[in-house]
Amino acid sequence: MNPQQPLLNLIDDLTGDLQDPSLLWQLGAVLLSVVLGFGLARLFRRRFGRADGHNAVIEWGVESFGRVLAPLAVVGWLWLARLLFVKYHQHVNLLKIALPIFGSLAVIRFTFYLLRRVFAREGQVSATMLAFEKVFQLLVWLAFVLYITGLWVEVFDYMDNTILPLGKYKVSIADILQATVSVVVLLILALWAGAALEEQLMKVQGMHTNLRVVVARTARALLILVAVLVSLTLVGIDLTVLSVFGGALGVGLGLGLQKIASNYVSGFVILLDRSLTIGDMITVDKYSGRVTQINTRYTVLQGLDGVESIVPNEMLVSGAVQNSSLSNSQLWLSTKVSVAYDTDVDQVLRLLEEAALSVERVLKEEKLPSAQLLSFGADGLDLQLGFWINDPQNGRGGVISDVNRAVWRALKEHNISVPFPQREMRILGPALPPFAPAETPSVPKQN
Repeated sequence: MNPQQPLLNLIDDLTGDLQDPSLLWQLGAVLLSVVLGFGLARLFRRRFGRADGHNAVIEWGVESFGRVLAPLAVVGWLWLARLLFVKYHQHVNLLKIALPIFGSLAVIRFTFYLLRRVFAREGQVSATMLAFEKVFQLLVWLAFVLYITGLWVEVFDYMDNTILPLGKYKVSIADILQATVSVVVLLILALWAGAALEEQLMKVQGMHTNLRVVVARTARALLILVAVLVSLTLVGIDLTVLSVFGGALGVGLGLGLQKIASNYVSGFVILLDRSLTIGDMITVDKYSGRVTQINTRYTVLQGLDGVESIVPNEMLVSGAVQNSSLSNSQLWLSTKVSVAYDTDVDQVLRLLEEAALSVERVLKEEKLPSAQLLSFGADGLDLQLGFWINDPQNGRGGVISDVNRAVWRALKEHNISVPFPQREMRILGPALPPFAPAETPSVPKQN
């Protein structure tokens, strides 16, 4: 058959419809379907997109599929119009073109939606994803052209009849493409479902943060496993071959991947025993900061200077960790100062406590600041001022500096001197003679 014959037949049918009043009805059906489709999608977004929280699931679904609803609705109306036209023996040549056009648009938008929900949830789309979207869009429109021109059947037959040897098996190009598409589609759907479940779990207020993360990651792993098993079954691969792969994977984990496996298990241990939570201020080894992420392999600590440290989870399980906000966020800090020996100790202790109370971040209820006389130093009385704060995530240096400034102002106002080391050097014994250069010894002359 001539490859151009289906396209010529379609053009002839459309040209013949120009003399038929049904073409106007088809054009009106297409326009009406577009108006109704986009109007219905807009109505749904207005009705459920900004609800007051009573229909959270419907609101999330409509908001998520907002861009996909319009072309899908248009396809639905066009399909209904085609059924009506066929029932009353009207021509549907224009509808045959309109349906795949809007169907291709729906496929493109739905695929873009899934990819961005999985790989660009923060709103930042990478250049690689943009390039992939352009390539995918080109392939979809190419498939549409092949379908319109009638070449799709011939292209598929060619790929189905082309056999490629893969080891002792022979597989056609069509089977390879079908297997690839099924695996990729199911994996993307599984990743999307896992991301959607994680977003919903993070909004649950009655569940602990670590428990939400554990449930979300476990569900995502199960969804990916199910997607892989189903895709392999659809392709026709016997699942018993996975036993060999599982044994090889176990040997690999036991030998070369034991560190990765240890960190992975440690990540779940941290999440389950709730020893660390996102937002805690911790110190492990030489790293300290606020926990911003608890991933399966590592935990991210963000220091007060903005530097992020990636700490393997194994260090957090096997080593000692200082957590400033494990059971409560109250933290005791202290500063030291010395005063002269002739100072009224009771007065200066009271002034130190009042100075600490004047700082905003210092707790002023239950746990009040307290000042003590530590020791009798070489240059004066050594005092210590202790106080409590409940926001260790904001750092310690700033509040200690504020307390020291308040203490210095209080001491200056009451003319209390802060001693500093003074040393005297005395040289004992008889005075040494002034330095005189030694005489050069004379050398006897030789005859």
